[in-house]
Amino acid sequence: MTSEPALPAQSGDVPDVAALTRVVARQRAELDRLQDLAATAAVLERAKGAVMARLGCSPDAAQEELQQRAKARERTLLEECWISLGALSAQPHGATEPAPAEPPAVRTTQGPAADEIGAAALGRLSRALVRVGTPHELARCLLDRLTADVGADADAVMIFARRPGGGLELTGHAGIDRTLAEQWSRVPPDGGIAALDALTAGQARWLENLRKDGERYRLIGNPPERWPSRAWLPVMTGESADAVLGILRHREGAFPPPVREHLLAVARLCAGPLRTFGTRPDPAAGEAADAVQTVLDRLPVAAVLLAPLRSASGDVEDFRIDAATGVTSDAGGRSGRELVGLRFLECWPKADRDPLWEGCLQVLADERPYESEPFARQQMVSGVSEPAAYAARVRGWGDGLLVSWVRHDPSDRQEQRLADVQRLGNLGWVTWNLDTGEGNWSSQVFSIFERDAALGVVPLSGLPRLAAPEDLPTLARAVGELVRHGRPCDVPFRITTRAGVRHLRVVAEAVSDAHSTPVEVHGFVQDLTAQRSAELALVASERAMLTQHGVLEAERLVAARLQDALLPLPKEPVRLAGLRVDIAYLPAQSGLSVGGDWFSAIELPDGDALFVVGDVAGHGMGAVASMALLRFTAKGMVITGSTLTGALSRLNALLLHSRDPHGSATMVLARYSPRERRLEWAQAGHPPPLLVRAGEAHYLQRPYGMLLGATDAPRYEAAEVRLEPGDQILLYTDGLVERPSESIDRGLERLARAAAPRTGTAPASLDQLLGATLEPEGRDDVCVLDIRVPADAERQR
Repeated sequence: MTSEPALPAQSGDVPDVAALTRVVARQRAELDRLQDLAATAAVLERAKGAVMARLGCSPDAAQEELQQRAKARERTLLEECWISLGALSAQPHGATEPAPAEPPAVRTTQGPAADEIGAAALGRLSRALVRVGTPHELARCLLDRLTADVGADADAVMIFARRPGGGLELTGHAGIDRTLAEQWSRVPPDGGIAALDALTAGQARWLENLRKDGERYRLIGNPPERWPSRAWLPVMTGESADAVLGILRHREGAFPPPVREHLLAVARLCAGPLRTFGTRPDPAAGEAADAVQTVLDRLPVAAVLLAPLRSASGDVEDFRIDAATGVTSDAGGRSGRELVGLRFLECWPKADRDPLWEGCLQVLADERPYESEPFARQQMVSGVSEPAAYAARVRGWGDGLLVSWVRHDPSDRQEQRLADVQRLGNLGWVTWNLDTGEGNWSSQVFSIFERDAALGVVPLSGLPRLAAPEDLPTLARAVGELVRHGRPCDVPFRITTRAGVRHLRVVAEAVSDAHSTPVEVHGFVQDLTAQRSAELALVASERAMLTQHGVLEAERLVAARLQDALLPLPKEPVRLAGLRVDIAYLPAQSGLSVGGDWFSAIELPDGDALFVVGDVAGHGMGAVASMALLRFTAKGMVITGSTLTGALSRLNALLLHSRDPHGSATMVLARYSPRERRLEWAQAGHPPPLLVRAGEAHYLQRPYGMLLGATDAPRYEAAEVRLEPGDQILLYTDGLVERPSESIDRGLERLARAAAPRTGTAPASLDQLLGATLEPEGRDDVCVLDIRVPADAERQR
């Protein structure tokens, strides 16, 4: 180690911090270099020892052998050491050492430059491996180097080791979260797992088509689309593969040939580190589960050992099955050891809705044993899924749970089902022996009659006396016919209890002897109180609805007549100030109430024309009253000299102080001066007028104006437009453009398209506009003023 002495600072001088920092950095770099040399030397010494054991040669000869192999195979000495350590096999001492299997050479069709890059990458990886001490560190090292050196776009690395009893165990990983690692910590010896398939066959598995690979294998990932391509590479440690290396990529498509060859070489290179710290999982990790599995193999009950799988927040989201008895089977028909390594919700997908799931969480929380009430679960019987009833017990077992459940006997289930039917139907069975006079009731019948079971069964002859006086004759006659002639009966009757009157029904039939004489009666008694109460409530509701319908119909008739009187609709187009005005008013298609849409079109004393269209919120008499108030007041204000904006401000104050303080309305006022063909207009929260000119339709820019009745300090502005011969102006209420299933913007576009005439055609009439824009059913009130400026030729006529 080299060092530089720090120069002593002169008295009163400030130390040179930058110089001290450079000295420390050089010393640290030197220390790292020496640590790498020591680790590299350790790898070299282990490889020399392996060669000496096989060839019986000296240390110098062993090092010479390694150097010759590296030179012949175009590898670095460190690579050759790792490969030699990974190729160790359990041969007897003194046997001739086989030459290590040649890993796939990194040779491509891209020329010598690519060969040099691949060889350099392997060299850097072999040097990085000297600092690796665990499978997790190996996975992190591979993830860093593969992306940096060859552009393999590795997003995650997983290392699985073969378990002694079959299956796989995750020993190292990088790039995946804790939840996914716990879910795949143990893989059962089932088919459909690509990693296990690669390890069993001893051949790499390249998964490059997510859809096709998903049909063949169970893909890792939540969701699997996170890694569209992946590779599973067996790591040959001697004569067999005990580990498999997984490379998961976020890139779609196939692995290029150079990348494939490099990954195969990397897998061969990893054999040395894996052999050094052991590819087998730690026996202590699965010791408890294996011991429990040995015990469970001999138990005749259904039981599983569960390990909780927690999310990043620490909540339990599933359980892993670490052991299972042979008689345990899931909803898919798998049983015994086939369940080991699977997820609990994978085996029983709806179990998280059962009380058993909450019981498991409870035991994890407070460690108190849990025993469930009977619950239903599907099970496979002779290849057919059928429901079965179970009771479960849960106890803590270390950090996990031991869950066992017992299936109820079919006779017990039948009895339980009968009890459930009686409880749900609020009925109970009855029998009477006519020879002995004895009877038998189910417990539900005693509950229906509110009778103490200690008092015994009421004789059949005494049953009518339990009924209300009005129903006693009918029930007594039915019982007499049943006893004397064996005629079945189905009789409703009422009884009086502490809770009030109950509506009951008795259904019974007789069993006769060889002489056709009734000897036994059996049947059931049902409580129909809830049903009868619902029927009575329904009748009362129907009557109330009919009454309300009549009231609404009468109100509609009165409101409609009042509306016709206040808002007369002309049968022909109106001529005002040289304009032709068509008017349309269509009431709503649904409901009984009359709406508040209205219009006004008059000629003013100075020869101008006033046009008003408004819409009062709500329906019925209140809306008609507000409509009349606004309609006549607006005309009066403008006739007496108010401006359009002044009229709107006064109408707003009038609406605020009306009988309905929460009422509101929209309105548009327009004043047309024929001398200048000038149309001045203002609005209060109303849709803008539509101008059609020269075959094109566009909406006028709305001046500022808020809804009438919204505030006591409103602001209104006016705008004007010069009209030309042939122009058309549409004033309308929102019922023309609004539909419940769409925005008002689409309705406005639809109206503009319908109003704009096609080339060479006359403008659309008002009836045509209404037919093109209105919804066939369920529309609101509609009011439209179609104002047209005659062309010069029409004016001359």
